Amino acid sequence: MKKNHNRWTYGLGTVGRDMVYTLISMYLMFYLTDVLHLPDGVLWWVTAIIMAARVFDAFNDPFMGVIVDNTHTKYGKFKPWICIGSVLSSILTVLLFTDFGLSGGAFIVVFGIIYVLWGITYTMHDISYWSMMPTLSQDQREREQIGSVARICASVGLFAVVSLIVPVTEAIGNAVGSLQKGYFILAIVLVTIMLAFLCFTVFGVKEPKLESQKKEHTSVKELVRIIFQNDQLLVTAIAMALFMIGYCTTTSFGLYYFKYVYGDEGMYSIFALILGVSQIFALSIFPMLGKRFPRKKLYAFATAMVVAGYIIFFFAPTNTMLFIGIAGLILFIGQAFIQVMTLMFLTDSVEYGEWKFGKRNDSVTFSLQPFINKMGGAVGSGVVGAIVIVSGMSQAQSAADMTASGIFILKMAMMVFPLICILVGFLVYRSKYILDEEMYAKIVRELNERK
Repeated sequence: MKKNHNRWTYGLGTVGRDMVYTLISMYLMFYLTDVLHLPDGVLWWVTAIIMAARVFDAFNDPFMGVIVDNTHTKYGKFKPWICIGSVLSSILTVLLFTDFGLSGGAFIVVFGIIYVLWGITYTMHDISYWSMMPTLSQDQREREQIGSVARICASVGLFAVVSLIVPVTEAIGNAVGSLQKGYFILAIVLVTIMLAFLCFTVFGVKEPKLESQKKEHTSVKELVRIIFQNDQLLVTAIAMALFMIGYCTTTSFGLYYFKYVYGDEGMYSIFALILGVSQIFALSIFPMLGKRFPRKKLYAFATAMVVAGYIIFFFAPTNTMLFIGIAGLILFIGQAFIQVMTLMFLTDSVEYGEWKFGKRNDSVTFSLQPFINKMGGAVGSGVVGAIVIVSGMSQAQSAADMTASGIFILKMAMMVFPLICILVGFLVYRSKYILDEEMYAKIVRELNERK
């Protein structure tokens, strides 16, 4: 009963978090280019700020992991940071979509300050949320259940925003007088949802007491050792980073593709809804597939689906949804499997690190997940910002204004570059990852014997 309880109270906590993260990571750039219509000179500066801030924030994640690992309160080490970070990042999310009436250099400075602070405060609850997961169970199958539920909830949040952002912002904008106000009101709604759903985790999750969780101090020197000497953690991080660069780049281009290539911005919501349902379905059946097939085979199968999806997508006619829809289904089902598997690889590396070094570091280990997501988002945002300008989208009003060369540049950046990244990540995993089911079982047995 407690297992099921923790699966859902933990997983539900990320529904609203992923709504907010999706709004910022996928649509802040669109808001700046197609709602505020920033001039190219300002847009180059904003793109540079977003990339630099995300890289800085990514490197800040492991240090936040050290802080969480060194936190000892009667409420645990995770929940206090979840509360503090979620409240502060909610305020800053709303400020990012607030019209201060600024332009030029003043806009760049104020935007940069708010965006950097948003990244720091979001990190507080992101690190503490995900690093809680390894403490909930040491059983691989139970972890797959917890991880799958969490990824399903995250996907619900993500695709709720993806499928509704166009009609909702337009409807609100028409009601209040501008699309900018539509995004502002949506930001308020989403942060409210985030805080409400995090209450499930803060008040509902029951953390088991692990004997290996001692009140020990983790130093910065240990931080470096934990990351670079835990070879399986490092391999997982590299494979995840390459996957997330590809994934974030493709998804960040979605709304631009339907507006400037397909020619119907409204179809983006329908397309996203179909993909969301298919990805959630894939995540829901993963635990069943995990019982029947080894992860290595599942990863190979998922990568093959991703390759097929990208190839079909690239050559699909842009005047019909049939082939685009088929490509999207294949692509996102494969990506869903890879997402949950890499999350499990990262989770299992916690015990591997404890087995190898004699000390458990949940938060430092799991700080690499948001680090990786932010690095992927940084590269994705940089690519999107540059391609929007270089391809001519920043000056276009619709698909009719796009040239054939501009469309080709967009498709190469959206499909070919991400595919190369994902394939290289798979090859890194196949050549270097050794922490399979048999090896993990051996590690857990030896850890229990030590205790």
